Amino acid sequence: MESVAVGPKKHASVKHRLQRVFWRLISVFPDKPYLTWKYFSIFGRFPNWKTPARFSEYQQIRKIEDRNPLYSKVVDKADAKGFISERVGDTFVIPTYWVGTDLGTVDWETVPLPAVVKPTHASGAGFFLRERSDIDDLMRQRPEAEWLAADHSRINREWAYSNVEPRIIIEKLIGKPGELLSDYRFYSFNGNVVHIEVRTPRPDGMYESVYSPEWVVLPVHMNYYPLLEEELPKPAKFEDMLKIARSLSRELGFARVDLYNTSEGIFVGEITLYPSGGFETFVPDSYDFKLARYWDEFVTQ
Repeated sequence: MESVAVGPKKHASVKHRLQRVFWRLISVFPDKPYLTWKYFSIFGRFPNWKTPARFSEYQQIRKIEDRNPLYSKVVDKADAKGFISERVGDTFVIPTYWVGTDLGTVDWETVPLPAVVKPTHASGAGFFLRERSDIDDLMRQRPEAEWLAADHSRINREWAYSNVEPRIIIEKLIGKPGELLSDYRFYSFNGNVVHIEVRTPRPDGMYESVYSPEWVVLPVHMNYYPLLEEELPKPAKFEDMLKIARSLSRELGFARVDLYNTSEGIFVGEITLYPSGGFETFVPDSYDFKLARYWDEFVTQ
């Protein structure tokens, strides 16, 4: 059984280990003091709560103040499928085989392979199931308790998750065998796409790059994977992808809409409201200010 790749493999630095200890110590704090000190531990400065000038600051304020009832629906990987279907149609929804809390109740004979198993309410966990032996491995491990215990409403105080029921979903593994799929992440403000972060798989690992809605490379690095030096061709049906991202982000203020452009068609991977839990870093740092100006223009006004 192959686990879902969730990020670059790095040994935790001393700084990061100390941060994690600090976050545990302040976990008893109410939301605003907790976010203030966690923000400081990551960026070396306190967030400006009164007059935000950075995208990262707006994200903290959103977690404290914004209670849009749509949020809990779109961050739930199972419930979001209904939202996606209503907005853009069933064609772009990844087929679901099962949703529940106890993998022991799954009738595996009804689950076509390949498939993906993952929590509906969290990121960074899951498994690919390509063969029946993978199912046997999964059932020996029984990760339900660990997965269901994850709570982003506490880890990063992401309010939308406070109303999400922890569950597990089994869905189709999209793409043909051997097809390397790029992850197109559309940063959108109330229907206005401002850039696309592209995560591109290569034989030696994952790379990232950032493009404008006109498919021009931007001098921005999300600082998660290594920067891809080569320019990518514009994806097939790119205008359709833009249209989907615009439609899905309307009435959500800010949303990152993740799309996959496969040989079988375009699929929506997920809708993210708080990238990196609201603590995303950019190279150059000035891009944090630029995204805040989009927030001012398309969300605050």
